[in-house]
Amino acid sequence: MKIYSLGSLNIDYVYSVDHFVSAGETLASDQMNIFPGGKGLNQSIALARAGAKVIHGAILGDNGDFLIDTLSGSGVDTERIVKTAGSCGHAIIQVDKNGQNCILLFPGTNHCLDAAYVEHFLSDAEPDDILILQNETNALDVIFEIAHTKKMQIVFNPSPFHSNILKLPLSYVKWWFCNEIEGEALFGNNDPMEIASNFSAQYPDSNLILTLGSEGSLFKNADTLLTQPIYPTKAVDTTAAGDTFTGYFIAAITKGKSVAEALNIASKASSITVSRMGASESIPYIDEV
Repeated sequence: MKIYSLGSLNIDYVYSVDHFVSAGETLASDQMNIFPGGKGLNQSIALARAGAKVIHGAILGDNGDFLIDTLSGSGVDTERIVKTAGSCGHAIIQVDKNGQNCILLFPGTNHCLDAAYVEHFLSDAEPDDILILQNETNALDVIFEIAHTKKMQIVFNPSPFHSNILKLPLSYVKWWFCNEIEGEALFGNNDPMEIASNFSAQYPDSNLILTLGSEGSLFKNADTLLTQPIYPTKAVDTTAAGDTFTGYFIAAITKGKSVAEALNIASKASSITVSRMGASESIPYIDEV
């Protein structure tokens, strides 16, 4: 079983602040750091550091070579990343004194995908191979159809949420990874158990992994409901916590672990991530987990 990750590559500009800036406010930052980022990059690194073999696909713009180095340095296959002229995707991230973040995202060349590239990227994909997607690239409708035709398992993290997601053939998704905000937008309730119930009624052949911050996470499909508490830690920066959880969970499943074991491993990994600054730099290796 091969794992393909077709997702965003971003340059993250991270500003440490006392509180998130408000409308009309000018706020001094205590510190600024530049990190490799993007949900696609983070999830691929989490998969690789969890011990999985993953092939990353993306269109990369100007000044982004260090993003490829970051991926390959963690063991990700980067041979199918294509370079082009234009602004690389980037994010402006505020991190407050409690470790919470807010993010302003510019897609750049992450929105340069087309059918020809997707067909090339997935040219050797076989039935039941895994394709991991997020909502930081364009052409998701095309990607969904090509992957479905190849009978791949689609893993979808609908973040950042936008109403256009609802136009996608979402019944193709095998594994959903949502937080509370995305869960409410997609499944019509802010109560986790109601989200889970509505999900199973709507997609009885799919699996939901719902991350709930300090409340842990839950898994729901037509037959099973499982909950997983967090491993408490001092939160420094929550960036990439969800991406770490996704990568570690999928890596565990592909190694034959049970869903309960995968939830536990993913929870441990994400607790380490939030205890450190940065995105990909904060993702642990499996030996540490």
